[in-house]
Amino acid sequence: MRVITQYQLGGPEVLTILDAPEPRPLPTEVLVRVKAIGLGPLEARLRAGEFPLLHQPPFTLGWDISGVVEEASTGRFKPGDEVFGMPLFPRAANAYAEFVAAPALHLALKPASLSHVEAAALPSVGLTAWQGLVDLAGVTEGDRVLVHGGGGGVGHVAIQIAKSIGAHVIATASASKRKVVEACGADEVIDYTAVDFTDAAGEIDVVLDTIGGDTARRSMEVLRPGGHLVTAVAEDDLELIAECEAAGMRFSAIAVDPDPVALRGLVELVEQRRLRVHVQETFPFERVADAHRLLDAGHLQGKLVLTV
Repeated sequence: MRVITQYQLGGPEVLTILDAPEPRPLPTEVLVRVKAIGLGPLEARLRAGEFPLLHQPPFTLGWDISGVVEEASTGRFKPGDEVFGMPLFPRAANAYAEFVAAPALHLALKPASLSHVEAAALPSVGLTAWQGLVDLAGVTEGDRVLVHGGGGGVGHVAIQIAKSIGAHVIATASASKRKVVEACGADEVIDYTAVDFTDAAGEIDVVLDTIGGDTARRSMEVLRPGGHLVTAVAEDDLELIAECEAAGMRFSAIAVDPDPVALRGLVELVEQRRLRVHVQETFPFERVADAHRLLDAGHLQGKLVLTV
């Protein structure tokens, strides 16, 4: 099979396509013939050596996949089933490849309404949003939820999840992403380039932060007493955690994992037509370096996907 690996840390040019043996699935695992691979900003950071999750090269990036079961020793799936998921995270899943061996528990049947490209774009952003809003924050009907980065991968899915629960959703986004954010169902959109969100939002029950830095810190100004700041990017900010606790507010950091219960929750929302993932652009397997250049540039609308 073909696999994309890297032997050194650096820019997109370090990503190399080579031939490798197909992985052999262990008991409780399935072998998936990959059709599409979702890409995320974390992978760009790992490639460049900004975050030592996978230690030193050589390694193969990637977690989000959609494809077809080729071999299965477990009763959960059979050959020919179309599946998707985010297997093994935060351990290496070696998903930038034509075949992936994955625990069956970390996969779900792909909804028929989603293409493989759309399904590959969903797992990491969907699980991050679900675990932040549902598992950690416990958002309920009528809550006022502020989503920072509403046009990004996690943000646009978070808007839809919060709306499916019955929350009133306010999202920050640039003017260029306003249509995408409104299409996701946001009740209010704040153009952060023109308006200070602390002036435009207030009495917020839950903030979902995908930006970090000063945005996360200033979010405390719009939270109601006892409100909840949930972050996907500022988990190590000890000063912020202390400030939240001193102000009588709750703080949670998302450590996303391939939870099968949450994955099934995402599937249900898709099947109910209450959740759709936005794909900004697709790239063939051979153009992975070009895709990573877009990741490095940032400010994406939704997700990027490799097709295999």
